[in-house]
Amino acid sequence: MRRLRDMLLASTLAGGLGLVAVPPAPAQELAFSQVERGRYLATAADCMACHTNIEEDGEAYAGGRGLETPFGVIYSANLTPDETTGIGRWSRDEFYRALNEGVGRDGEHLYPAMPYTHFTLISRADADAIYDYLFTLEPVRNERPENELPFPLTLRQTLAGWKMLFFEQREFAVDPDRPQEWNRGRYLVDALAHCGACHTGKNVLGADKDDEYLRGGTLENWFAPNIRGGLNGGIADWEVEDIVRFLRDGRARHTAPMQRMGEVVGLSTQHLAEEDLRAMAVYLKSLDDRSREAPEAPDQARLEIGAAIYFDNCAACHAADRAGVPYIFAPLGSSNKIAAEDPSTAIRIILGGARAEATRAAPSQLAMPPFAWKLTDRQVADLLTYLRHAGERKAGPVSASQVEDMRRYLEEK
Repeated sequence: MRRLRDMLLASTLAGGLGLVAVPPAPAQELAFSQVERGRYLATAADCMACHTNIEEDGEAYAGGRGLETPFGVIYSANLTPDETTGIGRWSRDEFYRALNEGVGRDGEHLYPAMPYTHFTLISRADADAIYDYLFTLEPVRNERPENELPFPLTLRQTLAGWKMLFFEQREFAVDPDRPQEWNRGRYLVDALAHCGACHTGKNVLGADKDDEYLRGGTLENWFAPNIRGGLNGGIADWEVEDIVRFLRDGRARHTAPMQRMGEVVGLSTQHLAEEDLRAMAVYLKSLDDRSREAPEAPDQARLEIGAAIYFDNCAACHAADRAGVPYIFAPLGSSNKIAAEDPSTAIRIILGGARAEATRAAPSQLAMPPFAWKLTDRQVADLLTYLRHAGERKAGPVSASQVEDMRRYLEEK
């Protein structure tokens, strides 16, 4: 992981993502700027995270990373220009078709673990730039493992029906009633950064629910929280500058990125131009949300037990009033992880601990220790029930069985 970060740090990613036409440059200059633009766009799309076997310190973009889905493990493709195992024989048209239609070079349907449901919005010019950049990489021969999927999902034909039901090939449409910055932010959030791939709820067949757009979703047993920033949104208490700092520095008043979101910040967003991060923040802040229903009130006894557990185990870092220490220890009274309708992430962090992503601006890796060795399922449930009830946005109780399920999952990993 550190080797991949160093590779990106050594690259000069200059300039933001423009959505307006620019005058053509001389051929030689255009070739260089096209590749640099493609490098920037590939970074914005976070291609390296999925297409690098990070756990095995694999070669960048050479694929082979196992991506957990509710249906099994899918291994990412090799994006280096190796002619046997990579995209060395792919044309620009074939590459664009994969992004835009979810169809491979040989006409096979691609699994939506490759987020073509979002990448379909990427413009042809941007897709070509990414293609040109990838073809400057050193070819790496790397055969990816066979996907671990049950029959009949091993048959690509089954994806044709899925796409008929859930996939719409479309172009990004600029909203003329909105400023350019807002449109730029929406293009980044919806297309390149494909935020909805994690932060939008899915149906039983793994497709985005339109009415759950950026309201939070589950991925690999993590719950990616609500990131709508307007009225009633999960990050309504975040300012534009808070979002920019989170994506750029990996630290904000409210929290720090960890695990998969840590990868996003470490490999992608910290390298983006400030104007693009600000555009994303402006767009997210424009998204209001529906008001939440009042949750079930927990037993008073559970609240008292949870408060005692908190004071004994958590108050030293997060403060007795749960206010935390800005940019160091997260405030728990306003945490969108604590208040999420799905408590999976909060349970997982308490049981297994977590580590903040190191970035150029914040190279120290603050860590939350695991408490699975110390707290029982009932104690973790009571602790979270207390925190979810005492916060600014109240959420329902957590059961011991929910903690037990997560503990078993972590033990089996």
